[in-house]
Amino acid sequence: MKPIWKSFFVALALGSAPLLASAPFQLVQAQASDPSVAQVQGFYDALQASMKAGGTPKSRYEKLRPAVEKAFDLQAMTAASVGPAWASASEADKKALTDAFSRMTIANYAKNFDSYSGEKFVVEPASIVRGSDHFVKSTMKTSNETIAFNYRLHQVGSDWKITDVLLAGNISQMAQKRSDFASVLASGGVAALTKRINALSDQMLG
Repeated sequence: MKPIWKSFFVALALGSAPLLASAPFQLVQAQASDPSVAQVQGFYDALQASMKAGGTPKSRYEKLRPAVEKAFDLQAMTAASVGPAWASASEADKKALTDAFSRMTIANYAKNFDSYSGEKFVVEPASIVRGSDHFVKSTMKTSNETIAFNYRLHQVGSDWKITDVLLAGNISQMAQKRSDFASVLASGGVAALTKRINALSDQMLG
C-alpha cells in the first residue's frame, strides 16, 4: 500500500497555526461513554473496514459516505474553509459548495486509504475540553511509523461532530483548506470554487 498519510495530509503542514499548544484545557475523565471519542472510533472502524474491503475508489466512496456524513459536520467545515465569502453566498451556492466539499472529503479517504497492511488506529479514551469543543487524540500506527491525528468536535443536537482534523497533533486541515481556496475565491468566487472542488473529486475517483 502506498504511504497514504503523505498524499492525504502532507499539504496541511503549510501555513497553519497550532491549536492545542496554548490556552488551558480540561481533560474529560476516561470513560467508554464519552460521545466525542465514540464518534471518532466509529469513523475509524468504518475506515478500516473499507481499507480491508479494497475495491475501487468509487466502491470505497459508497462504503465510506454514510460514516463520513455521520461523523463530520461537513457544512461547518465548508464554511470554515471558505471564510468570509461564506456569509455573502446565496443559500443555493452554500448548498452546492457544501455538497462539493462533502464529496471531496469522502473521495479523499476513498482514494488514499485504499488497502490494508496491518494499520492500527488508536484513540485515546479521554477527550480534551476547550470551551464548547472537544479534542480527541489518536494515532495511526503502520509497520514503521506512528502518525498523530487529532480531531476537533462540537455538539450538533445530541451528536458530537468533527469540525477539523489536526495533523501531527496541531496542524489544522481547515486552516490549510482556507489558504488553498483563497486564490480561487478571489478570482472566480464561490461558483468557481465549487467547480474546482468537484474537478478534484472527479480526479480522485477516476
